[in-house]
Amino acid sequence: MKIGLIGNPNVGKSLIFSHLTGIGVEISNYPGTTVDIHSGVACIDRTSVEITDLPGIYSLDGEADEERLVRDMILSNSFDVIVVVLDATHLERNLYLLLQVLEHHIPVMAVLNMADEAEKQGLHIDIKTLSQMTGVPVLLTSATLGKNIAEIIPVAKLRATTGTYQVAYDRHIEAAVRTLMRVSANDPTRVKALLALQGIGTDPSLLEAAKTISSEMDEEHRMPVSMLLAGNRHHAASEIKQKIVTKTPVKEMFGLDNWLLKPFPGIPIMVLTLLTMLLAVFFIGSFFEELIVEAFEIWVLAPLAAASLDPLVYELLFSFIIAIQAGLGIAFPFVFTFYLLMSVIEDTGYMSRIAFLADRIMHKFGLHGQAIIPMVLGLGCNVPAIMAIRQIGTKRERHIAAFLITMVPCSARTVIIAGIVSVFVGLYAALSIYLVILVLILLTGFILSRFTPGNQLGMVLEVPPLRRPIPVMVLKRAWINIREFLVIAMPLLMVSSVFLGLIGFYGYLEIIEAVTAPLVHDILGLPPFASTALLFGILRKEMAFETLVVLAGTANLPEVMTKIQLYIFALVSTLFVPCVSTIAVLYREQGLKTAALISLYTVFLGFTAGAVFHWLSSHGFLF
Repeated sequence: MKIGLIGNPNVGKSLIFSHLTGIGVEISNYPGTTVDIHSGVACIDRTSVEITDLPGIYSLDGEADEERLVRDMILSNSFDVIVVVLDATHLERNLYLLLQVLEHHIPVMAVLNMADEAEKQGLHIDIKTLSQMTGVPVLLTSATLGKNIAEIIPVAKLRATTGTYQVAYDRHIEAAVRTLMRVSANDPTRVKALLALQGIGTDPSLLEAAKTISSEMDEEHRMPVSMLLAGNRHHAASEIKQKIVTKTPVKEMFGLDNWLLKPFPGIPIMVLTLLTMLLAVFFIGSFFEELIVEAFEIWVLAPLAAASLDPLVYELLFSFIIAIQAGLGIAFPFVFTFYLLMSVIEDTGYMSRIAFLADRIMHKFGLHGQAIIPMVLGLGCNVPAIMAIRQIGTKRERHIAAFLITMVPCSARTVIIAGIVSVFVGLYAALSIYLVILVLILLTGFILSRFTPGNQLGMVLEVPPLRRPIPVMVLKRAWINIREFLVIAMPLLMVSSVFLGLIGFYGYLEIIEAVTAPLVHDILGLPPFASTALLFGILRKEMAFETLVVLAGTANLPEVMTKIQLYIFALVSTLFVPCVSTIAVLYREQGLKTAALISLYTVFLGFTAGAVFHWLSSHGFLF
């Protein structure tokens, strides 16, 4: 048996899914999209039940990836039962989606979640009347308290049925539906005729006939058919709500939102929260990074170096272990800490408040408020920041965010800036690198917002009530996300590391150095060995610093390089190609084309910035 969970965002659907499936969850991509689908299995009465947590949507007739995904899966009869999860505190808006699902004439049950919050607001819902009106079973639940969650699968299995409620549409729409069902050669269903009137479907003849009819209706009503349909559904949802919901007056309480949603003190609180989160990711990640890296050095790499192995075998093993060290020792601590904190912020409901406050600022970059979290967390590590862009609404915005995040100086790049420029050149010179990067990010965001294809849609943001996070659910959500990093990014990192090790073993790095040295020397004014250090920085950003020290033969770099050379090297390293872990996650989230495009752009940006500073220094404008 296959069950699909569908509902608006922030209705507690994913929490219900976690209750039903536990921690054994599979994450997959729907073909042709970057939308994740979470699937799990529950066993009820010795029967295996596959449960799928579909993306949160408001409608089945939109054109966002998530809406098309859910609509296609329902039209293809992918599930035996659809469980529609509704927010009991915002029932009218949630009923809109239920009415759309009922039009597909598939077995359905409705789950009214957040019953405890509805009770606190003085809302009393007559679920018996709602069940009689819609013709489907209705269950009142509270996912945060675990109330009635165990009843969902038995009710879905035994009582789910096709609904009897039908929205009374405008007479012109009803006439158009009857006409389309009669004239089309493929005998379309009522719901397919309704979708065709909005230009949605795969039947060319049906779409052509619907286009003619809908254009006439648009002229007559002076509004698109989609707006007529939406208006009729909202009216039906309002009528149902009035018949089943009664409200008892409750005492008004002073809420935190009086502070959190206003520019003051909301913005200072947001900045403090994000800064605290960033510092927590940085310090906790750095602490565990140091422990893990040191453990690898002592217990794995040192014995490997002491063993008398064949040079090729040693190089392969060394490259493989270095990749594991980079993934588990560097990316993993930051990624896991990030997802723990993100889960807490999401579960409390504060994420929506951050997005609301940051929306106006992020519009300057062609983004919405949701992008502020990945951008800030990129300062800790670009890997979790790139993984976090999936929460951003449109493909256009995810594309812009991916470009900008890879330019944000992560903690590894900070090691280069602090270890080279701050120590050997000066603190103000180190801070100026951050200023240069900020200017480049602003310019890149401005340009991308003007030329990236796709429409910049408005942000309709739902602000859920503040809640106390549940530790078990926070850990489950963090584990689901971190497991994807371990399964997908780690293998790519290992393969890339071994590849770099092999080309170094067979002398190709020396050839690359010989080819690039004149370019590095003439354009950037750097010594020839700096090109090799830049290449090793692709594996791990701080390795550019480490390799430079090894190749220079001294940790006192001013003995072999001038101050401006050290400054340019740090600037180019910071802007240069992202590390392998970031490229792997870019490939996973955005595809090969975008990952390659971003890599080439950062190479161009790094060399251009370095060349400009070399020219300025050679003409006496800089130190």
